[in-house]
Amino acid sequence: IGHTRWATHGVPSERNAHPHQVGDVVVVHNGIIENFEELRKELIKNGCRFKSETDTEIFCHLINEELKHYPSPLPSPTRGEGKLHSPSPLRGEGRGEGDIVFAIRSALKKVRGSYALVVMVAQEPEKLFVAKSGSPLVLGFGDKENLVASDVPALLPYTREVSYMEDGEFAVMDRGHFELFDKNGRRKEPQKSHIEWNPVMAEKAGFKHFMLKEIFEQPRVVEQTLMGRVQLGSGKLFLEGIDTLLGKTGFHYKKIDIIACGTSYHAGLVGKYWLEQLARVPVSVTLASEFRYAEPLVDKNTLVISISQSGETADTLAAAKMAKEMQAKVLGICNVLGSSLSRLSDVTLYTHAGPEIGVASTKAFTSQLVVLYLITLEIAKRRGEISKTDLVRKINELRSAPQYLEKILENAEEIKKIALKVKDASHFLFIARGPHYPLALEGALKLKEIAYVHAEGFAAGELKHGPIALVDKGVPVVALVPHSDTYEKVLSNVEEVKTRGAYVIAEGEVGDQHLLEQVDAVIPVPKTVYSITPLLYILPLQLFAYYIADAKGCDVDMPRNLAKSVTVE
Repeated sequence: IGHTRWATHGVPSERNAHPHQVGDVVVVHNGIIENFEELRKELIKNGCRFKSETDTEIFCHLINEELKHYPSPLPSPTRGEGKLHSPSPLRGEGRGEGDIVFAIRSALKKVRGSYALVVMVAQEPEKLFVAKSGSPLVLGFGDKENLVASDVPALLPYTREVSYMEDGEFAVMDRGHFELFDKNGRRKEPQKSHIEWNPVMAEKAGFKHFMLKEIFEQPRVVEQTLMGRVQLGSGKLFLEGIDTLLGKTGFHYKKIDIIACGTSYHAGLVGKYWLEQLARVPVSVTLASEFRYAEPLVDKNTLVISISQSGETADTLAAAKMAKEMQAKVLGICNVLGSSLSRLSDVTLYTHAGPEIGVASTKAFTSQLVVLYLITLEIAKRRGEISKTDLVRKINELRSAPQYLEKILENAEEIKKIALKVKDASHFLFIARGPHYPLALEGALKLKEIAYVHAEGFAAGELKHGPIALVDKGVPVVALVPHSDTYEKVLSNVEEVKTRGAYVIAEGEVGDQHLLEQVDAVIPVPKTVYSITPLLYILPLQLFAYYIADAKGCDVDMPRNLAKSVTVE
């Protein structure tokens, strides 16, 4: 067993690499243990010694502690029928397969979080013990062999017969025998599927491009970014290292400076609206390439938030380094563990978006928004700007965001039809207000990046100050029109471009009949609390750009003249 992991605890190093072993127990694990610190302290108190910084080692210790209840090993008992084995009838005489299963299941009851878990125990060296909750796990059935992996592509060199495990299920396998049990411990037959993909298709999980795959991954990415960081019902937030940066209570910084480039800069602009409206802290957002030469007013009373997907963006790194030299503290938001930005920052909050292959950022942007929103709620709480009731409500809605994103993705074909109607337009305008204005900038950037089409994003109220001169008959205008204090204002802007012949595509709340009557096409977005709507309204813009670029025959994943990480100035 082995695992190349996009780590959530511990720097990439040999001692943190999988598999982990304690005593007779060897484990690989994908996912995150939310009560990691609590369990670690308890185990250390009981005499356990940790060799790594990972949460995965927790499983080794928990299972090993359970197995101490059983004496030295004897051969396994005969496999039972029906229900998953309780402790072996040989308890008191030897450690059998039933005892191992019971020990693993007992350990899992203590864990809160997600896991795709594969366990080996020295006394049963030919067997794998497999469990799943939250994280994906796929079983493979080959020629005189059984396999397990976190995704289909890893299995394709060996078999095309697979079965997807469900949450709470448990399996025991060796090369010639396989048993699967449901969450209640009852034996069940695996539902086998035959995979038709070739290896290249499999890497993209059946999607035409990595970018489309990554757009569709966003509900899961939001879940991963939230995992272990929020507690429903209590209003508690768990942001790693935040007390080191902010202290145990309060918020002593006079202002916040956000520095970033490209898509990350747009995420920072959304963060500015949140931090000023909800936390009541003055915020400036500066392109990292400009920050370095603008003689910024930064000192020890400034918190600098530096955002980079790769953590290797040259301008962002140089700006963060400059801020530290000016005595500011740096909070990094990054997707890559051990990156240059994470090493430079005083504290780093990882986005846990997983590797992003498409050059045009999609899921990394959404996960950056999630982290910025969590930071906003934490600071608002520390400053007494949000009631516990409102905090709990906002956290609950944030936890519901993946479901709302799934609803939008179910409407992807309708978004495609709208995109294809305007695919031959030579330029596009995007308009919005408030925290959605940065999304207009990002929607325009996506079209420029992958479809090579001229597109501009504007604050809707600025149209009459010049940009409306660009509006002519048939020009597509994409308007973001969520219900808010500026709803009627944006509708007025929509009317301005409509009377000049624009083809208006609007994003708005599901069931907004009034909006439907005002525009040419509507992309419905689920209703939620206004503050998290930017998380939802960006997804249709990504799909819109993708479908136009694909229809034009562009290389969506590798657009011309661009690189995934800009590591030079």
